[in-house]
Parts: sequence; structure tokens; C-alpha cells
Amino acid sequence: MQPRRIARELALLSLSQIPNNQKKLAMAQLQDILVAAVRTLATEAHEILETAASEIKRGSDRLINSEIEATTLKSSRAMVYQAIEHTQTAINRLSFAIEIPELVQLSNQKEVRNYALEILSKVNEHQGEIDEKLNQSMVDWQLSRLPRIDQDILRMALAEMAYLGTPEKVAINEAIEIAKRYSDEDSHRFINGVLRRVSNEIKS
Repeated sequence: MQPRRIARELALLSLSQIPNNQKKLAMAQLQDILVAAVRTLATEAHEILETAASEIKRGSDRLINSEIEATTLKSSRAMVYQAIEHTQTAINRLSFAIEIPELVQLSNQKEVRNYALEILSKVNEHQGEIDEKLNQSMVDWQLSRLPRIDQDILRMALAEMAYLGTPEKVAINEAIEIAKRYSDEDSHRFINGVLRRVSNEIKS
């Protein structure tokens, strides 16, 4: 993976944990960003596994506490399938967490750190303006109603376009790829639509 792509992933995953104080942010080391990113993925995996366990328990309780009917079997089976999907997502998150240190080690570490900090700094510094532009580009929706990961992907992409000189096409494509990796199935399409509207507004 290219250093900037790794930097984007680290920035995304550490955004909620790295201090938004600009002085503290400037002093952050690559290790701080890396630890925050791995911690985010591990925490998320833990939460997803708890959800999966809850789904399995609900399905089991439903079978035990009711007569065996087609509808009960069908809904219980659906719960088990959903639990399996949650578990697979958690495994993927943990595998990403394991991969990240190796990816950073194999890349240009100075470039990774510097670009990740640039993204974090611009998002923190201009979040009010960024959120306003994103909200204006959403149709019948609000940024605050999106999952946190989707909010941060959008913020980062706009920060790259507006404040870091990244070509709009590159920023949008990178945001879509990150969304495919860390968000749910439909999110990357939604993110693509919002960012293309933002891009058109910036051009006009």
C-alpha cells in the first residue's frame, strides 16, 4: 500500500482518539497514531462480537420459550445468520488491526506520520466549515445521523480536497475505497454521491 493510503486509514481510525488540541496534535508520534488506530479497531471488534453474542442468545431463547413453528424457526435462523455476519465483520476488523503495524513498517514512516497528522490537523481546524459544506450537499439527511465512521470518511475527503490540494477525483476514490474496507455495504455509494455534489459545488 502507498504511504498516503496508509496515512488516510490511520487518520480515519485515530480521529476519535487523538487529541484535537493543535499543539498536542503536532507533537504526536507515529506510534501514538498507530496505537489509537489499533485500539479503535479492537474496540469495534469487541462491540460487534457482543452484538453477535446477543443475537445468538435471542435466537436461542426464542426457540426455547416458544413452540417450534415455521415463523419461529425462520426468525431464529435469521438471527443466527446475522450473528455469523457480525462475527465475520469482527474478524475482519481484527485482521486489519494486525495488518496495520506491518504496513506502516514496510512504508515510508515519515511520510505516513506527516500526512496522517496533516489530515487530522485540517479536519480538527476546519471541522465547522467542513460539516456545513457536507450538510449542504446532503439531500434530506444530516451528517450527524450517519455512523461515526462515515462522518469521518466524508470529513477527511473534504479536508483533502479543500485544504490539502488533493485532486478531487483522487480524494473521492480514496474515500470510496476506505468506506468499502471499514463501513457497511451501501455506505460507499452514499459517500460517493455526497462527495461528488461537494466537488461540483467547489468547482462552481
